[in-house]
Amino acid sequence: MPSPVRLILPLLVLLIAALAWLKPLDQIAEAHAEAGLKRAVASFAAARALNAVISVVQGTEVSGGVVVGVKLAPGQVLDPVNDLIEQFSTLMLAASIAFGAQLLLMQIGAGWLVAAALTVVAVAWAVCCLRGPPPAWLSRVLVALLLVRFIVPVAALMSEYAFQAFMADEYRVHQQGIEQAADSFGALPVAEEAAKLRWWEVRERIDALKAAAERIVDHTIRIAVVFLLQTLVLPVLVMWGMLQAGRLLLSPRGQGA
Repeated sequence: MPSPVRLILPLLVLLIAALAWLKPLDQIAEAHAEAGLKRAVASFAAARALNAVISVVQGTEVSGGVVVGVKLAPGQVLDPVNDLIEQFSTLMLAASIAFGAQLLLMQIGAGWLVAAALTVVAVAWAVCCLRGPPPAWLSRVLVALLLVRFIVPVAALMSEYAFQAFMADEYRVHQQGIEQAADSFGALPVAEEAAKLRWWEVRERIDALKAAAERIVDHTIRIAVVFLLQTLVLPVLVMWGMLQAGRLLLSPRGQGA
């Protein structure tokens, strides 16, 4: 008589195969992926806008009108920051592509062809499991189809839940900081104003510019960490966890052999 574990596992696999047709997770997962895509696009747009503002400011020359020789170029201060913003915008573009790829892979995995293949393999595996240990190749095919069908939706759900629980507030604060960063450059005088400034006023403006640049660096790094976790680290961890669970459940010990 088959052990209780050997009876439960086939029912569980058949239930999961039924979920492949009912799609209870797909709509939620797609909504989460679209939300992540909108955040990545917003950060990309903010980075490109800030990059344009910095490029304009870099072309401005600040000089004091009283003391000869006080002449400072904002480009000297902003050149490293501008390079960082360009790299950050590239990262945000990659994050946008990653979320778009998630949506596409979810649509492919939710297709009837994958669901049909999973159903056929799940039924065959369940029948073999009731009679004895199923063939190793059939178990591997079943695990592969389960991953193809469910790995992306589950990864999208887990990464979004982690974002909402631990990273949402930090993202909003630093995203707002990047969007408002251009206002920090209002302290920089235009050419007509520069001639009327004293040398210490010029230095004060440059110091304010340096402080704004430091804040921008902090904002970009923290947002980059958020998207790195959500588009790479967490999905890889979820994939590894699901793979390990599949190996455990489909092993001879997990099947109650």
